[in-house]
Amino acid sequence: MELHRKDKIALVVASLAALTIYFTARRRRKQRSVRSSCYLRDDQKPQYAFKRVLADNSYSAFKHLKLDMNTDNDVNSHPYESEILSLLENSSSEFDFISSERNDFTLSDTYVWVETASQLEELVDVLNKEMVFAVDTEQHSLRSFLGFTALVQISTDKEDYLVDTIALHDSMSLLRPVFANSHICKVFHGADNDILWLQRDFHIYVVNLFDTAKACEVLSKPQKSLAYLLETYCGVATNKMLQREDWRLRPLSEDMVRYARTDAHYLLHIANCLLSELKQVNAENSSTDGKFNFLLEASRRSNMICLQLYTKETEGSPGESAASSICYRHLNSQLNSFKTQFQDHVRRLCAWRDLMARVHDESLRYVLSDQAIIALATQMSKNTRELYATIAQADLNVDLSPSLLLPGPSPVVCSHLDDLHCLLRDKSGDLDNIFLGILQNCIGSNGSCPLSIFNYALLVKYNLKMMTISKKNDRRNAKKMSKKASRELFVQKFSCKSPVYHNCRIYANDGRLLCYCDRRKLEWYLRRELAELVDDDPPAIKILFEPKGRPEDEGNDFYIQSKKNICVGCGEGNHYLRYRIIPSCYRIHFPEHLKSHRSHDIVLLCVDCHEVAHAAAEKHKRNLAAEFGIPLFVRRVVDTKEAFDLVESSDSATNFQEEGVSPLELRTAAMALLRHGPRMPPKRQEELMHVVMRYYGRREISEEDLEKALLVGMSPHERRRLQKKKGIALKHSGQHIFPDAEHQNGACSIDSSTVTNSSIDADADVNNHMNSDNGTVPETCLPCGEVKVSDNGSAITAQPKFNSKLSLLGHGPHGKQVVDHLLAEYGEDGIRQFCQRWRQVFVAAIQPRFLPAGWDVNHSGRRDFGEFSVYNSIKKLSPTIE
Repeated sequence: MELHRKDKIALVVASLAALTIYFTARRRRKQRSVRSSCYLRDDQKPQYAFKRVLADNSYSAFKHLKLDMNTDNDVNSHPYESEILSLLENSSSEFDFISSERNDFTLSDTYVWVETASQLEELVDVLNKEMVFAVDTEQHSLRSFLGFTALVQISTDKEDYLVDTIALHDSMSLLRPVFANSHICKVFHGADNDILWLQRDFHIYVVNLFDTAKACEVLSKPQKSLAYLLETYCGVATNKMLQREDWRLRPLSEDMVRYARTDAHYLLHIANCLLSELKQVNAENSSTDGKFNFLLEASRRSNMICLQLYTKETEGSPGESAASSICYRHLNSQLNSFKTQFQDHVRRLCAWRDLMARVHDESLRYVLSDQAIIALATQMSKNTRELYATIAQADLNVDLSPSLLLPGPSPVVCSHLDDLHCLLRDKSGDLDNIFLGILQNCIGSNGSCPLSIFNYALLVKYNLKMMTISKKNDRRNAKKMSKKASRELFVQKFSCKSPVYHNCRIYANDGRLLCYCDRRKLEWYLRRELAELVDDDPPAIKILFEPKGRPEDEGNDFYIQSKKNICVGCGEGNHYLRYRIIPSCYRIHFPEHLKSHRSHDIVLLCVDCHEVAHAAAEKHKRNLAAEFGIPLFVRRVVDTKEAFDLVESSDSATNFQEEGVSPLELRTAAMALLRHGPRMPPKRQEELMHVVMRYYGRREISEEDLEKALLVGMSPHERRRLQKKKGIALKHSGQHIFPDAEHQNGACSIDSSTVTNSSIDADADVNNHMNSDNGTVPETCLPCGEVKVSDNGSAITAQPKFNSKLSLLGHGPHGKQVVDHLLAEYGEDGIRQFCQRWRQVFVAAIQPRFLPAGWDVNHSGRRDFGEFSVYNSIKKLSPTIE
């Protein structure tokens, strides 16, 4: 019995030991997985909502705004240099930018918070009517590598505006023309940094500046800080510690709002006071020295600031300058043997800190403080626990605002503690490969850190010189990594985010399977009580009416096969995109009963197969264009009214044939003239004006004509996008500028083919399109290219009918003419053969191995419509998903 009891005890102990080992190992695995995941996956910073940034965290140089894309200006040239130099050379000794002295300049309780694009547009309208306004900015730099503008304060004589540049980051270019207007004075205080920050974040360049700090210099004031000026001229005290607050916070605290408003609100009054003093000093010194003008000197120094250009700081290798500074400060009294080891560790830590700051878009001091680097380089940590404790102890001495002080190591260090420990333990001198590996582990394939617009260029535009890669193999690997990163970002952005095929089933009322479909189509039937749910996983319904035929009766099993969410070419299942075997530019013009059931010709392809299929499709389009004599793009458009005036005033139609311009060329010319016309070289401006005049029959054109020319050939969707487009504001933006689809398409004639006889029957279209009552062009876009004579003897033009929703800027007109030609010559059989040719092109290019069962090159594509089909011409319900 005693032995039996001992065996039981031993068994219990062994079981407890096994359970302890299991749970310990499980806990360690969980800890490792937590460490390997980046904190940014749960900590979405405000700047990650930006759709575009002008200055990313790569080592590439900053690119400044180019006003004329057709010139070869240096990327480092100032876009408004000529305007600023003109102000410097022709400065006026009289400044009348302050309309009148403000007797009551106290800070009121009201202000305008600007956080939407429409509010920003209203602000632009207000500022365009001002002669002067004051500006200040608030930056955030702790949680960003380069920093970003978190708030812009603008004050006029009547109102204070706080512009939320985080919410409006992608719309701030609306302010660019106002800030560049040389007739409006902008008042800043200490504008040196503000000028550069506005360039860095928004491509906003200031022209015509009055800097109150420069005025203080000229007047030899004892101090030139804004706090001094506020107290001296306004009797206002301000807490400059609020400048270090986190300006990303929304909503801002009352103290932060008051501080932000104060900086800009009183600037106009301060500028007015300084202006009076400058004039007074000029008057007092006019008899002694008439050569020096204090007012002009203040203006000159202010506008010299405007010529500054933002540049990224560059160094020989990442973290080199920081490492040199730390070593210089802490190695004066150390032994040589210690110096060598210390320098190596500092160099590694500074390079790692620089790379991590760029990847995570954090400041250097947020990632790892200088004190922590010194502590880590001084004493070697045996494990990650000691490493953590060393950093935590060192960070207690970091001088930060209480609101920004972080306990212990930063989240960056915590997420990559193992990498940091391995870096310090590594004895090899090849840091290049080490950092390449760290970068790959962070944002490469299956990297632990999310890709963003800030760190993406680190891989795509990886600077080999900055990372000191000298070997050819390393260069090849870096280029491969760059290409791979580009592909990965494309996959993340454009691949399907959820399964395409849900493989839901639809049964007939007799229980026979009709088809597989997605959940949305099932819900359509259920909402209308046309079916009942018969299964939940996967969902299945039975329709409550008699369908119009069944797939198996039609000899086509494609619709009753389940489909896999994989690439039909190579079988890739991790990512895929929808691919239309028959391009939309053709299928959209098919007869309804031939294009409605289109799922047969929409397949899934991975990115690589999609690229191959697309290249083959573009090549086949070019072959079709040559075969049918129908160009891929519209070659000429001409204003219908002007064209008819030209023809009627001519002895022949020859002049009409010579008019017109490519719609893409017309749109580019009109856009350039509207945006940059006054600043263009006269010769270039004349060339572009000539392009637009060819569309309008060579008559003189106005700004309204330019705005109308932007819309020529656009689809309704493209016109809506233009209305929202940043960087250009249309003054004549009424209905006559953004008309409905029919009116717009009636505004021009097109010539989409050089061989008109092979494309359509022009005679028939003349009779269909001309209005016999007044000889004018109806609300349909008519082509120019073949001249006919009407009953009253006037010359007219004939051309194919044009879908009002079709864009002339792509392949749409080409596709319509090809389909019309096929229907006219061969009927629906011609369309079916046309589809078969496209399927053959697809099969030849991809060699697909995973097509769904029942997929066939000779698929007919025709299915009759049942009673409840939305494509039934007799009885149409609401739209469905096919």
